Amino acid sequence: MSRGTGKDDGALLYAQVSDLVREKVYAKEWGVGEPIPSEHELMDMLGLSRGTVHKGIQALVDEGLLTRRRGSGTFATQPLMARTSNTRLLSFAESMDKQDIPYVTHVIERRVEPAHRVCAEMLGVREGAPHLYLTRVRLVRDRPVMFIESHLNLEACPGLEGADFTRESVFAAVERTSGRAVGRSEVTYSACVAGKARGAWLECDEHAPVLYMDQLVRLEDETPFEWGSVWLPANRCVLRSDTSRA
Repeated sequence: MSRGTGKDDGALLYAQVSDLVREKVYAKEWGVGEPIPSEHELMDMLGLSRGTVHKGIQALVDEGLLTRRRGSGTFATQPLMARTSNTRLLSFAESMDKQDIPYVTHVIERRVEPAHRVCAEMLGVREGAPHLYLTRVRLVRDRPVMFIESHLNLEACPGLEGADFTRESVFAAVERTSGRAVGRSEVTYSACVAGKARGAWLECDEHAPVLYMDQLVRLEDETPFEWGSVWLPANRCVLRSDTSRA
């Protein structure tokens, strides 16, 4: 690389810095737990100005791939939690409890409101029927690791709106109020960016990558009780699958 002189060259060069560092991290040449080369070292390595290198590194911090630690350097981001995927249905709270990961749940919104057409179809209730709209943020080590948005079936779970969701998981509250066990879930996964609103709750850049999960959860008798979504910052959460071949 050579030093750029024009505005367009500078923009191109900082993007090249981001691309190079990203590739080193993806290839595990610069792994979690060890600092990547300093900005001065990268300046010497790439023959670029400090401003260009700083901008390229900052773009990866905003993206969520890197994190700065004052006095220690810049590191590839380490996930704060892992979500194990297997044949047993666990809530996120149960999954973290099973891994002995301490967490805190903040309820952002909770309100009983009429179900719109799509919500009513998904929950198997009549359009306009009251349902519980609930949003939560879950934190691990004081960092948000998930934003959860739920539409909950109050016909199947009378009294669910009175639960303390900072202390009781949705699954536990549903089983208590419905008198039935949680059965199964249907989940689709996709990758997207956080967006402004969810980025604010997750304390990440609005363009940061997140894993989006759309889910419909049913009771043991197939009654749908929760339709919603979970947003996981890609730099703080991973999905781990335990499978076996018979």
